Amino acid sequence: MRAKILVVDDDEKITSLLRRSLAFEGYDVLTAHDGRAGLQTMLETEPDLVVLDVMMPNLDGWEVCERIRKSGSKVPILMLTAKDEVKDRVKGLDLGADDYLVKPFALEELLARVRALLRRGSGGAETSGGRLVFEDLVLDLDSREAIRGGRTFELTSKEFDLLHLFMSNPRRVLTRETIMEKIWGYDYSGESNVLEVYIAMLRQKLEEGGEKRLIQTVRGTGYVLKGESG
Repeated sequence: MRAKILVVDDDEKITSLLRRSLAFEGYDVLTAHDGRAGLQTMLETEPDLVVLDVMMPNLDGWEVCERIRKSGSKVPILMLTAKDEVKDRVKGLDLGADDYLVKPFALEELLARVRALLRRGSGGAETSGGRLVFEDLVLDLDSREAIRGGRTFELTSKEFDLLHLFMSNPRRVLTRETIMEKIWGYDYSGESNVLEVYIAMLRQKLEEGGEKRLIQTVRGTGYVLKGESG
């Protein structure tokens, strides 16, 4: 079955370009030219992926993203932003976006990220019950929530995938390249700090109650899930 992609952007040149390019790649493409119409289309059609611009009339992309997540939808969201500033990227990721791309972007990179997000969306969910446990941290594979220090906290789709990868490979050093390939599906770029942003967000949730750090940085290499006892 062909994947259905919704493109929400008020720039008609961009929506036209993406509609043609994504259709050429074999996807069914829907478009909307403002946030309110995009949200309504998403809720009515349940696409497999949403490409969402930030700056739009009626509702901006951040609010659309937030409302999509509040509706309970886990649809992958790729946000397009004109500003390459950490605070803007963090805001989108914190609201539940799975990835971001800065305008102007290379079409080949957007298509690669679309393919990666669709792969993750189709193959990343656990279908059987169970939990992963590392020291005082528990990852519930059914609810896709983490539990630590008596707190249960929600995870975005990418946060869950990232924590699942670490907890499936405890005490094993994972290189940046390995993490990017497994979570995002494309080669790590030294110019992108999306991984560092997600690590910081995940650490903030895991350590909110003053707990010790479990995701350790291995300088010049990557990261490792390791406790005080090793």
